[in-house]
Amino acid sequence: MAYELTLPTNNRRRSDVNFDSEEIWQMRVDLAAVFRMSAHYGFNEGVDNHYSALLPGRDDLFLINPYGYSFAELTASSLLVCDFEGNVLSGRGKPEASAFWIHARVHKLRPNIRVLLHSHMPNATALCALDRDPFDWSIQSSLRFYGILSVDKEYNGLALDVTEGDRIARSLGDARVVFMRNHGISIGALTIAEAWDDLYYVERAAEVQVKAWSTGAKMAPVSREIASAVAKGERESHPESARLHLESIKRFLNHAAPGYAS
Repeated sequence: MAYELTLPTNNRRRSDVNFDSEEIWQMRVDLAAVFRMSAHYGFNEGVDNHYSALLPGRDDLFLINPYGYSFAELTASSLLVCDFEGNVLSGRGKPEASAFWIHARVHKLRPNIRVLLHSHMPNATALCALDRDPFDWSIQSSLRFYGILSVDKEYNGLALDVTEGDRIARSLGDARVVFMRNHGISIGALTIAEAWDDLYYVERAAEVQVKAWSTGAKMAPVSREIASAVAKGERESHPESARLHLESIKRFLNHAAPGYAS
């Protein structure tokens, strides 16, 4: 369920930012592609869930999706630019309340997290409901997250004030993925491409983990040494493989749903 933002938002422009720059437009296109592909894979729920990205060269302004639109409807031009006080500086509408409180606080407290994706993907969220670690490190697709995954075990209800976002920021620590107990997941990254790549693969890994556990058979975990080596190799290749992954989904959307880039 989504809640409207109650902060006194407005649509004032800032003279120190060129919201129409080519660099910002490209970020809009990339984030819109991630929204659309997330809808294609069923990663979102209704008009809930939210993604954000700090503007290039800024630590105080971020793109985020407007309240009331499904991921399948979002376009590059429909995304909002907000500041940490709730002002909408570019775009029509306003963010959903929990979206603002999560993303504004994480970006403010952790400016190294340039992109934050929050989703209730079915398989990853199912693992958030279990009183155990989400992965047992028995599957290659999950090993890429070995050492960069954390679990936030302090569910306190809806994120309608600073406390939820502050806790998520602390939970991320040096991790890239946080499983939020009883809630969903958040992905923090330097680029939209890397965030998307992690979002996609964490859900794929979660799907396999759920199926494996559902058999009731004994699992065959990988040793810590091998798990660390696989994770290290994945991290070294991640920026380039993530870039190629994002380019591939934009090529798909250019044929299937070209309106995303408008």
